[in-house]
Amino acid sequence: MSYDTIIKSGRWFDGTGAPSAIRHLGLRGDRVVAVSAQPLDETGCDNVIDATGKWVTPGMVDIHTHYDVEVLKAPALTESVRHGITTILLGSCSLSTVHVRPTDAGDLFGRVEAIPRQHVIEAVTGQNWGSAREYVAALEELPLGPNIAAMLGHSDIRTALLGLDRATRKKVRPTAAEQSAMEAALHEALDAGFVGMSAQQLLFDKLDGDVCRSRTLPSTYARAKERRRLNAILRQRDRILQAGPDITSPRSIAAMTFSSAGLFRRKLKTTLLSAADLKANPFLVYIMGPLARLVNALGGDFRWQHLPVPFEVYADGIDLVIFEEFGSGAAALHLADQVQRNALLQDESYRRRFRKEYDAKFGMRVWHRDFFDAEIVDCPDDSVIGKTFGQVGVSRGGLHPVDAFLDLVVEHGTKLRWRTTISNHRPEFLDKLSANPGVQLGFSDAGAHLRNMAFYNFGLRFLRRVHRAEQAGRPFLTLEHAVHRMTGELADWYGIDAGRLREGDRADLIIIDPAHLDESLDTYAEQVVPEYDNLSRMVNRNDAAVSAVFIGGEFVFGDGVSAPVLGTRRTGRFLRAGGR
Repeated sequence: MSYDTIIKSGRWFDGTGAPSAIRHLGLRGDRVVAVSAQPLDETGCDNVIDATGKWVTPGMVDIHTHYDVEVLKAPALTESVRHGITTILLGSCSLSTVHVRPTDAGDLFGRVEAIPRQHVIEAVTGQNWGSAREYVAALEELPLGPNIAAMLGHSDIRTALLGLDRATRKKVRPTAAEQSAMEAALHEALDAGFVGMSAQQLLFDKLDGDVCRSRTLPSTYARAKERRRLNAILRQRDRILQAGPDITSPRSIAAMTFSSAGLFRRKLKTTLLSAADLKANPFLVYIMGPLARLVNALGGDFRWQHLPVPFEVYADGIDLVIFEEFGSGAAALHLADQVQRNALLQDESYRRRFRKEYDAKFGMRVWHRDFFDAEIVDCPDDSVIGKTFGQVGVSRGGLHPVDAFLDLVVEHGTKLRWRTTISNHRPEFLDKLSANPGVQLGFSDAGAHLRNMAFYNFGLRFLRRVHRAEQAGRPFLTLEHAVHRMTGELADWYGIDAGRLREGDRADLIIIDPAHLDESLDTYAEQVVPEYDNLSRMVNRNDAAVSAVFIGGEFVFGDGVSAPVLGTRRTGRFLRAGGR
């Protein structure tokens, strides 16, 4: 038997959680055709890779991205592929580009996901699809790097059928014809292979543009009847609801969570955003696991989504989504004009309001609102670099930290860069969440918040933590289970053909050098995005950790170098639900 590629002597993980072992893999075409304890015959094989001392695992699955725009302009999606992600889900948080018109797409994605609005419009303009089936066909014509699966966004179909203005008015209900059209659009998407639908009730996701600026996403205006009818289709078809509840409303959280329950009805596969150890609500982490167990005990199929690394964010000035969650922050972000914004930030009545909301001690929130826990990393004024805004206030005569922050924003605008960690800061709770069966690992937001966060390598960072815990004699997961959680477990739950590395499986795999799962995974880096007018975005650079990435049997990336095939010829494919 001849092979296109042989990977020899690596520690092989099959993605099922079964024990790993030293094995030799033979690839032919897009398949794994041999997994052998004995060396394979290398005759006629021009590509033999010695993986001694390295791990050979299935490619990882990223279940929560916002690549819906970038995939149209740069379908290689290199920033994820280089870190071992070989399968990506689109259509999170009620947002997709299946039905919505270009300008509306810009308004939906621009502010919520911090993707430059004009580039969203350009990417969607001229696309030749009018249905989910045609959208899938268009994706399959692109030179995809990774595999793609998709959810249909509720805000997408609501906007397309009601118009953005009507879709974001509290008193407007869809007509019977519009409701039927939304249901037909969902059925058509599921027929085309979409894994489900995403919805949103989180109220600090705001629209861009001029017509509906600062209204919340269209999905948040849907009433219970509309949501129930769409959920009924997902139940009937055994497909997935991904949703974000309104965290300020226990009713919203309970309704979305317990909608998964299967007593006296079909269960609804539900994944909610998100399981996190929030600094702002340190006790919330204790109820995540028990709540998932309760819902599943009631016949549900429920999972939280979880980013298995500290949630560190960066900001240029006041441009950061966390400010959307309270009134004064949202008021500043509502103003796109810098002169008007600065005038607001200098207004004393505005500052009193900001200080009051900052100092409020009660209520559900995401941001901890502690400017003593917000470090300045870059500024034209060198004297403040390395300090927190709280420390700057102290050094300026006991100035309130809000005033210290706003003074610097007015003076330096987006040249003021700072960072803070919002959640997942306590290692013991990271370990517990990562091992919890009611939690899915993902939530990278890859392709969005380009100046604010970089979690493209979250899977590698998770494997490093598991490996180090094992080496230290305090394991919280086996490596085999950890690989399974990032690969086969996710693929099985979403019903897609990915996440396995056995004979007959598609050859989507990565070779990891555990010796280089080191501090390089945490380093700060930036890279320009040519498709977005060379906007500099936060990225990860740990090139020695990933020796090789194969997608569909083709070498696409390794040791920091992209193969010529990546982005020029299709290696990935659209993965249809139920296609394993």
